[in-house]
Amino acid sequence: MGLLWQVLNPAIQIGIYYLVFGLGMKRKDIDGVPYIIWMLVGIIAWFFINSSILGESNSIYKQIGMVSKMKFPVSILPTVNMASNFKSYRWMMFILFVSMFTVGIYPNIYWLQYFYYLFCMFAFLFAFGILNSTISVLVRDYHIMLQSILRLLFYLSGPIWEFQRIFAGTKHAWVTRLLELNPIYYIIDGFRDSLLYGHWFWEKGVQTVFFWLIVGVLLILGSHIHMKFRARFMDFI
Repeated sequence: MGLLWQVLNPAIQIGIYYLVFGLGMKRKDIDGVPYIIWMLVGIIAWFFINSSILGESNSIYKQIGMVSKMKFPVSILPTVNMASNFKSYRWMMFILFVSMFTVGIYPNIYWLQYFYYLFCMFAFLFAFGILNSTISVLVRDYHIMLQSILRLLFYLSGPIWEFQRIFAGTKHAWVTRLLELNPIYYIIDGFRDSLLYGHWFWEKGVQTVFFWLIVGVLLILGSHIHMKFRARFMDFI
């Protein structure tokens, strides 16, 4: 039932979001792509990112009692959690590809770029996971705060709607440019560019450079804090 629920749970949520934001708001095609397909590409990535971030942040805290009794590389625990979530992600992607074929969207050269954005997603989650899992041991309320932040990011990262339309106009252009620097948006929009719209990642030069800068900073900061405190994790439990 575990793997089945990992697929059914997001599928039920997708159905609810589509009823509300698709049928309820009478959303039409977005740049020639059916809304349901456009939404699926974004929300499947979001579910994986969201569950991985939350799971990684608690990964060391939950297992610290066990790993303290044996020689175990604690730093791989966030990655183990991410790998576990990837099982349901693969099934959801299978459903997405079947849905795309049904509406006449077929593979092309741009689909190869999907693997670049998949690597981006893994790199971001790995770097962020090392940082989050360490801070969650040091500050227990951090995990609760992270949940609240992710609820907000859900609406600011573009999985179910285009925030560019909300902030349309020259007055709010700076808001759009700022939100487009969000690393989660970069990943989600990149998947859509690859699978739906046929745009190369180097066409978004500023966003690409900024994304990898964020990943680099998170990795350096997370590794530094982790190495500094990992020998004393039991003192904070």
